[in-house]
Formats: sequence, structure tokens, C-alpha cells
Amino acid sequence: KLHYSLRIYYFVMFFSLAAVEVGTHLYWEIGNLAVHGQVLIITWLVIAIILTLVILGTLKLEQVPKGLQNFLESVFEYVSGIAKDQIGEHHYRPWIPFIGTLFLFIFVANWLGALVPWKLIKLPEGELAAPTNDINTTVALSLLTSISYFYAGFKEKGLGFFARYISPNPVFLPINILEDFTKPLSLSFRLFGNILADEIVVSVLCLLVPLFIPLPVMVLGLFASSVQALVFSTLSAAYIGESIE
Repeated sequence: KLHYSLRIYYFVMFFSLAAVEVGTHLYWEIGNLAVHGQVLIITWLVIAIILTLVILGTLKLEQVPKGLQNFLESVFEYVSGIAKDQIGEHHYRPWIPFIGTLFLFIFVANWLGALVPWKLIKLPEGELAAPTNDINTTVALSLLTSISYFYAGFKEKGLGFFARYISPNPVFLPINILEDFTKPLSLSFRLFGNILADEIVVSVLCLLVPLFIPLPVMVLGLFASSVQALVFSTLSAAYIGESIE
């Protein structure tokens, strides 16, 4: 009963995500939309870093890889392993770009948030931080996973995909529907909560003990940031694999 009650709670929270605010923000007006400017700045930086590494590493491809090319191929093999293990050997290849993009974006974003002292850069409002420190970013990534989940299932099974909602019994229809709504919520809140908590802990320790004590916590934060990228991409691949099995 507690498990189902939590699902209902997450379902209700889904409709109030747009009103979630943590701290102050630098708002940019784009048409009728107000976006978080400081999030877009670091997001563009993350994308630029990833694109730069990929372009530089693939300018002169060699039969025996070395240097940056070797590093990129190792990352590709690692991401391919995640997709293959979770989605299955016969279906994983088309999903490597999606799973790889999720992993690299979250990994680089988390490390930038943990390594770069963004608080030293002053903005008119708000402050720079990892994009994953903003609930809107994590919800957007989770919704992409949810859309991919439905797309993969519908592409593989057609209308038969929806038969899973009345399995093993039509009585479970509401619960199965709630389960699919809670998947993106659990993904988004897990990533957002862990990154926000890590940055708060480091900030507080830096204020109390400015030099030595925060260093081990920052190292632990780097490890946790890497784990969060792995967890998010692995669960995303697992959900896609679940929809096509």
C-alpha cells in the first residue's frame, strides 16, 4: 500500500513541477517565455565541450587509435555496453546515440558543477551552477526518456504495446498507468536532489572550514556525479528495453 501511495504522490507532483523554484534566477525573456539564463549559459558550455572533444578526436582517424581518439572510442564502447546490457543485443544499436548523449551531457554537466568555482562569477541575479542543479533540466531529460520509452514500445509492438497496461489483469490498469508517469519523476528528482545536495554541502563546508575539509567532500562529489550519470543513462536504457521486450 505504501508503494502505491508513493506512486500516486509522484503523479500529483508531476503537475506542479513548473512552479518549483530553488533560489533566485537570471531570467531571459524569449517571446512569451521566461527561461533561466544561467542554466542555458552552462548548458551551451557543456554542449560546446562535448562537440569540441568529438570533433578534435575524429579529425584524423587512425587504424590504431591513440590519444583523444582512443579515449573517445573507450567512451563509445562503455556507452554501447550500457545500451547492450539493458536493451538487448538485437535492439540496442539505434539507441546508442540517445543513451550516449544522456550519459555525456549529465557527466560533463555534473563535473563542471563540482570542479569550477562558479560562485566567483557574479550575475545580476542568481548564480551559475551545473544545469542538473535545476529541476527544469532534469525533468526535460526525464521526459525525453519517457518519450523514447513509448516510441520504442509502439515501434516494436504497434498497438499491442498498450496491452501491457492490462497485464496480468485489467484490475492493474490504473497502477500500470501511474507507474509510467512515476518513471520520469523518479529519474528527475533523483538526479536533481543528489546534485543540489552535493553543491549545498560543499558550499556550507567552504564557509565553515575554507581549506582542507571541503576537499574530500569535493572528491566524493565528483564520484557521486559520475555515478548519477551512470544511473540515469542505465535506467533510461532499462526502461527502453522494458518497453520492447
